[in-house]
Amino acid sequence: MSKDLYAILGVSRTASHSDIRRAYKRKAKDLHPDLNPGDKVKSDGFKAASAAYEILGDDAKRAQYDRGEIDADGNTKGYTGPEAGGFGGFEHAGGQGDAFEDILSGMFGGGRRRPGPRKGADMRYRVEIAFEDAVLGAKRDMTMADGRKLSVSIPAGIENGRTMRLKSQGQPSPSGGPPGDALLEIKIRDNPTWVRKGVDLHMTIPVPLRTAILGGSIEVATPAGPVALKVPEGSNSGSVLRLRHKGVQVSPRAGHLYVRLEVLIEDPKDTKLKAWARDV
Repeated sequence: MSKDLYAILGVSRTASHSDIRRAYKRKAKDLHPDLNPGDKVKSDGFKAASAAYEILGDDAKRAQYDRGEIDADGNTKGYTGPEAGGFGGFEHAGGQGDAFEDILSGMFGGGRRRPGPRKGADMRYRVEIAFEDAVLGAKRDMTMADGRKLSVSIPAGIENGRTMRLKSQGQPSPSGGPPGDALLEIKIRDNPTWVRKGVDLHMTIPVPLRTAILGGSIEVATPAGPVALKVPEGSNSGSVLRLRHKGVQVSPRAGHLYVRLEVLIEDPKDTKLKAWARDV
């Protein structure tokens, strides 16, 4: 009996695209191998849900599935429509030539062309990374749906919501073709210290009143580690200083880190400070 992709995701055949996406997200969260190490049943369930979403999450493929043109594995079914002139059983393989071309080929002695092996299905994952990883780039280990460990290179400058494609890391082909790809949707965690605007970073940092008046050096946190920042004499709240190339590390030129100063009275009850203020 053929698999029912709607039943696998637990949705009706009239479900909207959003309903299907939400159902897949719930299944993936419950069945992901990272959360259920060693549980083959849930690992298999995750693979099935991902394969179902590969078809139902794509409007064009879903329409083909609903019309019976492809099966639950995404394989093209035999075509027996009236356009074939009553000659059934010719496979429609997209870029491999259609049934009508096969019939013509046979009529003129060329024989029916056989479609080439199909590529395996792609697998979709959602990967959450630290803010610093998006700024600096990083290598992270990831567990695939089949339990394989994979080292993934996160490029510096990647943006929230972008999708990385890992070639040949998806499902194997059912017909001897190349494997599918792994598609990683990137989610970047918020950071309380920095705000990203393009390739530049922005932050606010408190500065002691004495340093603001007389000038001096303060320590500033950057994604790559702390650095010293020289504060000019007579700085005020709202002043913005720039740390060159301490922003997003993209090629050929990294962004900058802009530091907004916020003058801080370290001890508002300081008697000397009060006396100074009265004498001014």
